[in-house]
Amino acid sequence: MNQTIFPTLADIYKAWRRIGGLIRQTPLVLSERLSHLWGGEVYLKLENLQLTGTFKARGAANKIFSLTEEEKKRGVIAFSTGNHGRATAYICRSLGLPVVICLSERVPSFRVEAMKALGAEVVAHGQSQDEAYQKALEIKNDRRLTMVAPFDDFEVICGQGTIALEIISQLPEVKTVVVPLSGGGLFSGVALALKSINPSINTIGVSMTVAPAMIRSLQAGKPVEIPEVDSLADALLGGIGLDNQLTFELTRCYLDRFAEVTEEEIGRSMAQALIFERQVIEGSGAVGLAALESDKITGPSPMVIVVSGGNVDMTNLLRLVEKYKT
Repeated sequence: MNQTIFPTLADIYKAWRRIGGLIRQTPLVLSERLSHLWGGEVYLKLENLQLTGTFKARGAANKIFSLTEEEKKRGVIAFSTGNHGRATAYICRSLGLPVVICLSERVPSFRVEAMKALGAEVVAHGQSQDEAYQKALEIKNDRRLTMVAPFDDFEVICGQGTIALEIISQLPEVKTVVVPLSGGGLFSGVALALKSINPSINTIGVSMTVAPAMIRSLQAGKPVEIPEVDSLADALLGGIGLDNQLTFELTRCYLDRFAEVTEEEIGRSMAQALIFERQVIEGSGAVGLAALESDKITGPSPMVIVVSGGNVDMTNLLRLVEKYKT
């Protein structure tokens, strides 16, 4: 019986060195508005300013850089709700590698077009990320491609964990870190690094109420399936996989608290982020702000909220601004 090997802080430092020549170190900025609202220092880690607009470029880059030359030559495949596919396509274009991205038919068209513009072969299949995953497995086996998984992958987790190393270098006195929570690749990588450096740092995961796959799995004590429904935080949609090998256990180990936010709360925070922070933030990237603004999270100061992405249909964002501007 094979024993699962989990990432360590050393693995995350290795990833940081490996991807440093390509990935941006994103800004950590103090939000005076949120600090005043909360009564303590609140900083935003702006991964919406990362390559391709999300943190996903970190994990994709680390995974792809870890491949052998033969694996790179054959090409890679990914399944995604949008952002992971876009990041994988970007890294592959940068390295001149062939790439196939499998998506469900629910993925917004602006995300699909972004991947095609990066030269990816895009395959739409099914009504959920799980169904897209099954299609990706079929293509992977037929064409001998290497899978770049969106979250439950050793190298991907390590790549996402580099965010924590930047946070510590930018704000060594950080006490609380708030991270969007979906499949757990981002949360587990960040929390693993934070807790390994300073176990007293509070880690909070935030999901949307309509489909909090990891939270429901943690509550059940095992990975479970939940229906995939429409959400402003569409990049957080999808299950964690019933055969989850890494992120479920890592999240269970390193999560201090979690919160869920409603669609109304997410929409309001997206609008207010543009109005007051001058930041374009997608729904999945706004869940941490929404949790703070709706008084659903607490912890010692200073707090860092990871803003995971900024890929949003601007027409929809401007509608939210009009709705919540007063």
